[in-house]
Amino acid sequence: MKKILVSLFMMILSIISLGEEKYHIGIVTGTVSQSEDGLRGAEEAIKIYGSGDKGGEIVHITFPDNFMQEMETTISQIVSLADDPKMKVVIMGESIPGTVEAFRRIREKRPDIVLIANSPHEDPEMIVEVADLVTNPDSIARGYLIVDAAKKMGATKFMHISFPRHLSYELLSKRRNVMKAACEDLGLEFIEMTAPDPVSDVGVAGAQQYILEQMPTWLKKYGKDTAFFATNDAHTEPLLKMVAEKGGYFVEADLPSPTMGYPGALGINFSEDEKGNWPKILKKVETSVKEKKADGRMGTWAYSYNFSTVVALVDHSKKVIDDGVEPSDFDSLKESLAKYTPGAKWNGSNYTDVRGIEKDNFYLLYQDTYVLGKGYLGMTDVEVPEKYFSVK
Repeated sequence: MKKILVSLFMMILSIISLGEEKYHIGIVTGTVSQSEDGLRGAEEAIKIYGSGDKGGEIVHITFPDNFMQEMETTISQIVSLADDPKMKVVIMGESIPGTVEAFRRIREKRPDIVLIANSPHEDPEMIVEVADLVTNPDSIARGYLIVDAAKKMGATKFMHISFPRHLSYELLSKRRNVMKAACEDLGLEFIEMTAPDPVSDVGVAGAQQYILEQMPTWLKKYGKDTAFFATNDAHTEPLLKMVAEKGGYFVEADLPSPTMGYPGALGINFSEDEKGNWPKILKKVETSVKEKKADGRMGTWAYSYNFSTVVALVDHSKKVIDDGVEPSDFDSLKESLAKYTPGAKWNGSNYTDVRGIEKDNFYLLYQDTYVLGKGYLGMTDVEVPEKYFSVK
């Protein structure tokens, strides 16, 4: 009788364990050298849900740094996630070229897998066809909101710094035009400035040196009530350095984060326990800005976009698998973003293509602007006039 009861108990345990068998969520990011914030987001997801090779849920792989030269290898790496029978979701922390083809191949092998593409590098028309959900920072709404934020911070002029290669990109060119229109409507003088392309012969060092040399001249000519915005990350660090030291305003970077430009500009180093801890990072940056007496004149997003979206997309995808939520459920996505960015608010809208067709599974996102030394500006509560979305 005892043996029968033991056998029965073991059978029940076996049934329960089978019912609780974990599924896997694949995350693909760059390496520390290419996209540290996205990788840190994957590491955070592993802390929360465990690593797939140790009984947890997260399977994390990184794509090669030279992914353009090793595209077939990159595609094969992504597709290999579909060989895992427990795989339910694949999330691209950064959807580098090759993602579309990789998703197509996964669809052929495993149509049951949910495919999520963050920050796509490829044509929006192509990525929306193969992904269940696409997310990207909102360049268009921010074209208006950054100018509005600059005015709220005290600026009366707005300088847009870029170069021909960037302005050949549709979204960047459109954002520039939105910024110009917003300046006209909000009463700010719009100043357009060209700076060296960091991938040209002058390189990153030359491009940064140009900004360092020109900023005193620009401030003298246009005044310290000028807000500066650059489309390129390499230009951001010297801009921040000079704004902190000489004056002017800096609302936020092209892809805002407390780690975008600020550490190099202000000489900030982060300890291992601070990396990925955004409240600690923000506090350290804020302290440095206050020491420079630049509080109220410099801003950012309190949480890195790439870090936040990776962790939030994992949370959202679990609701898709566990609760039957639609991958394109925007309310669910915003809840997940808020969960891992306490204190910060998010907003956004569907991407609309050049023909005016709204894409139901493609969301453009933005976070509230945090002014260092002052706090949140409440930009996610500002209604962007509809006319700006139709600016060419």
